[in-house]
Amino acid sequence: MTVDPKFTGREYKPVTYVVGQEKIKEYAQAVGDLNPLYTDPDFAKKSKYGCIIAPPMFVVVFARNAMFSLFEDAELQINLSRLLHGEQEFNFHKIVKANDTITTHSKIKNIYQKGNNDFAELETKSFNQNKELVADGIWTFIIRG
Repeated sequence: MTVDPKFTGREYKPVTYVVGQEKIKEYAQAVGDLNPLYTDPDFAKKSKYGCIIAPPMFVVVFARNAMFSLFEDAELQINLSRLLHGEQEFNFHKIVKANDTITTHSKIKNIYQKGNNDFAELETKSFNQNKELVADGIWTFIIRG
């Protein structure tokens, strides 16, 4: 095993991201979801949200740097050339709106081995500026043996 399970429970410095309206629109266009709540400010302003909102999977944008904390942790000695994205699962709690400030906390939930491969599970919890949980997730990475 190359990634030591003793690092299970390690917490990383929270990462803050200010959600920009243009970033939401660019993301929606990139994934082909042209819902006017994501792309049309005039339409979104008349909605119950009052502004552009982010698609649920925008979580990968605002939680990205928290996820990178795992990769950049030199003590783990993860060989990035052998790293694969295994899976991810999310729970969505609150709508993310343009101009929200999202702070994501991350910690290593589990490190284990299957066959010759190491698995690392990173848990993230993202909160808006009102300290409301907007999304939590588990990101599973495989380090090939």
